[in-house]
Amino acid sequence: MTDSVFRTLQQRLDNYSMGFPATASGIEIKILEKLFSVADAGVFLALSPKLETPEAIAPRIGETPEKAASILADMSDRGLLFSLKRGDTIRYGAIPFVHGLFEFQINKMDKELAAMVRQYMVEEFKNAMSSSLSSFLRVIPVHKSLESRTRVAAYDDAIKILEKADPIVISECSCRKSSTLLDKACGKPLEVCFMLGSMGQYYLDHDMGRRIDIKEAGEILAMAHDAGLVTQPATSKNPSGMCNCCGDCCGPLTSLKGHPKPADMVFSNHFARVDSDLCTGCETCLERCQMDAILLDQDMHALVNRDRCIGCGLCVTTCPTAAITLEQKDTDLYQVPPENSFEQMMTMAQKRGVV
Repeated sequence: MTDSVFRTLQQRLDNYSMGFPATASGIEIKILEKLFSVADAGVFLALSPKLETPEAIAPRIGETPEKAASILADMSDRGLLFSLKRGDTIRYGAIPFVHGLFEFQINKMDKELAAMVRQYMVEEFKNAMSSSLSSFLRVIPVHKSLESRTRVAAYDDAIKILEKADPIVISECSCRKSSTLLDKACGKPLEVCFMLGSMGQYYLDHDMGRRIDIKEAGEILAMAHDAGLVTQPATSKNPSGMCNCCGDCCGPLTSLKGHPKPADMVFSNHFARVDSDLCTGCETCLERCQMDAILLDQDMHALVNRDRCIGCGLCVTTCPTAAITLEQKDTDLYQVPPENSFEQMMTMAQKRGVV
């Protein structure tokens, strides 16, 4: 009975976001058993991502509204459900494994969970990520990597995304925290993940981050870029979060890095170009590139592999001779993200064939 409940839960989660596919080893079930009790799983299965009040949920879980409210609040506190308070009303909804169950364990992450998630990533989840990554996260360029004459849409400008958000909340990166617990720390900054709007409020309500103003947000963004992190907001015009990722620890970026043609898999509107007349072959850009997209040609000039370039602009900002510029893709290749998180999730579900 217990096994069947957690298998049903796994199958439900596999319909959300990038999915939660089964493995031959069954490690995904062990992850669920660590996070959920059998009773928790039953409650989760009675919900959907649509936010509802305890009064609406209570009949489906066989409890009074008061008892349902207590159960739902406890599960939300443990990072098993999303909750949103408006006035005196709190609504709850089911969440994906990513972004959701994994990230919401940021304060409770331990070595056992970190090891299980890493095993799951290696066995199966990286494949699920590669198939729907462009619908989940996109790459936007380092702001100062763009020339002033280049017109950038607001949804491709990190500062403008942050300026629109209320609240802006900064949290630790769950991927790098997980790596640190496994003694595989990359040494890059931890507190670099922005949670925005209602998602930011959830993080505040559960002590998973701290509220910051736009000035500090800009400083953190600049620090992340200096550290060689790639800015990746959710794939919508009004994202609920914006990560700053490394190619060593972060699931989406490591999944991309392992693909032979990352440029085909990523949602990005830019690419790097090198002026060989200005390039001195210093190799700074080779060290900065998270995708191994740059090499030196026989004349010791940097050469960008367009199949691997994801247009982050990290190579541009540290080129000592300004030999690298970031260019916008042709109009027929330019991508416009969905308006909001709901449209984003629907796009992902359609691509995965689950709706």
